[in-house]
Amino acid sequence: MPSLTRRTALAALATAPLALIASRAAAATYNVDIANFAFAPATLDIAVGDTVIFTNSDGAPHTATAVDGSFDTGRLNRNDSGQVTITAAGTYDYICTFHPSMKGVITAS
Repeated sequence: MPSLTRRTALAALATAPLALIASRAAAATYNVDIANFAFAPATLDIAVGDTVIFTNSDGAPHTATAVDGSFDTGRLNRNDSGQVTITAAGTYDYICTFHPSMKGVITAS
């Protein structure tokens, strides 16, 4: 049985954080188009840490605003984009504050 020396213990401790970082997947980016007074896609399943970019293709201004207040792109005029990074697991219902009938859902796990 190999003996545990101070040097091997320190080496193991030093490499543990690197192994953890290497095992995590890189964050992804998703695009949601705002067109014809709708979010497309209207539902997204993502991982915590992923980013969603909302781009307004309509002539009217829009927002992507979480109902619980956790994110808000602010006013997006035609061809403007806004992004949000989801930092906690959960289900996020969102609307356009100018047109509340426009609805979407992001589920992060």
